[in-house]
Amino acid sequence: MPTSDKIQKRLQELPDKPGVYIMRDRRGKIIYVGKALSLRDRVRSYFRQSTLRSADPKTRSLVNTVDDFETLVCRTEAEATLTEGRLIKDYRPRFNVLLKDDKRFLVLRVNRREELPRFDAVRLQKEDGADYFGPYVSSAAAWAALEFIERRYGLRACRPPLPGLEDHKHCLKDVLRHCSAPCIGKTTPELYRGRVDEACAFLRGERPEILKEIEAAMLKEAAAHKFEKAAALRDSLLLLRRAIKERALGTRSLSMKNEDAAAGVAELQQILALPRPPQVIEAYDISNIAGTLAVGSLVCAVAGVPHKQRYRRFRIRTVEGSDDPAMMAEMIRRRFARLIAEKGGRPDLVLVDGGLTQLRAARRELDGLGLRDLPVAGLAKKFEEIYFEGEATRLCAEPVIRLPENSRALHVLQRIRDEAHRFALDYHHALRRRKIMESQLDDIEGVGTRRKEDLLKHFGSIARLRRASVEQLAAAPGVGPELAQKIHHLLNVKEMAHQGDDEHALDPD
Repeated sequence: MPTSDKIQKRLQELPDKPGVYIMRDRRGKIIYVGKALSLRDRVRSYFRQSTLRSADPKTRSLVNTVDDFETLVCRTEAEATLTEGRLIKDYRPRFNVLLKDDKRFLVLRVNRREELPRFDAVRLQKEDGADYFGPYVSSAAAWAALEFIERRYGLRACRPPLPGLEDHKHCLKDVLRHCSAPCIGKTTPELYRGRVDEACAFLRGERPEILKEIEAAMLKEAAAHKFEKAAALRDSLLLLRRAIKERALGTRSLSMKNEDAAAGVAELQQILALPRPPQVIEAYDISNIAGTLAVGSLVCAVAGVPHKQRYRRFRIRTVEGSDDPAMMAEMIRRRFARLIAEKGGRPDLVLVDGGLTQLRAARRELDGLGLRDLPVAGLAKKFEEIYFEGEATRLCAEPVIRLPENSRALHVLQRIRDEAHRFALDYHHALRRRKIMESQLDDIEGVGTRRKEDLLKHFGSIARLRRASVEQLAAAPGVGPELAQKIHHLLNVKEMAHQGDDEHALDPD
């Protein structure tokens, strides 16, 4: 089937960036959601003649059914994978055969309060006092990391809570020298727990020299023309690097203890040369797609620990197009103008997601409001560098501070920055889901612009409309039983319910 002019035009506009693509049929229904490292390359590949000739029946059927598609640009491939999974769970596209259940990404769990702790790969994180590492978008990276730390640090993989001599009789790990065998006294419980602590430090990215050792071994094997061994080491290295990188998707917010956070706040005072410890930090982030549905988030931390009652969301009102610094400026201006008007308490430190451009945009707005003494820092994601203009960087050519990866001060900033990004992205996704659902209402015969507005006004939000029964829909002004059945079927209440959807005020600030 020849590709339509509409599809051809969209293919020419695709960005060479990671993200998610959403395919629709002629009725506007979502039939497939996928992710890509390059949206341009991946989506175009579907519509090549070679694909239509040689692809499997499912793919050919998908391509022949697509009437339109849209894309959602993400910052990283990992973020695209998470977004893809969320959309698939929301919309249940019929061409998606993966991620249709509620399967979560793998995390590594260890309870260091046990006498002989062991690591395990699980999919559910609980408030049980254990340490969790992940979630890992790549299952292969998670399993590689687990296997590596068990071998490297001699950790037990057996399941008995407290293994003994009988368990050792059936175990090959000690024979293969993969386990330090605390079950038969080859090492003491204290020394064994020290091994576990070192494994945790490795998973947190605090032992970069170990990855350098693997890289050196790989180069040595390659120089000796032992290419199979070199390739195996290369594959292991890539997976371990990916596992450690992906810890940023959730580890910090789950595993950082309150005492470490308090110590990080004290370190921040010294590093930034602040007049007092930044007990209250407000972090700001922006989320948008090429300037559309632009939103911002404010996340607050008290003593280094997120304080959810102080979180705020923003709809960007005055900025056209994709201009993150201008959006950041608008959010800072609105937030602190309101704070001044209401005589509210100020934070000790403002943190913006980004580098010097975002930092200076925020600084200008605060100066214009007479808040010249309120310190502002930026945390750039690419190299995790702190941008700060103050006494701490007065003699520097560039106002940049680079801290070691194990710095507790850096972890405090990373934790709140990542939380601000998550909060902004969740809000953006909620608005996007709302827009998608509202656009689908337009496709129902008998629901025009006026009736759609009346429905949303009657139920208050798309989320409440989605949860309404057929009887409740039929009771709405101008609907009736037949139209109620159509609306209920389209919105598919059971499948589409999503935690936290649209129930919050759209623009609390």
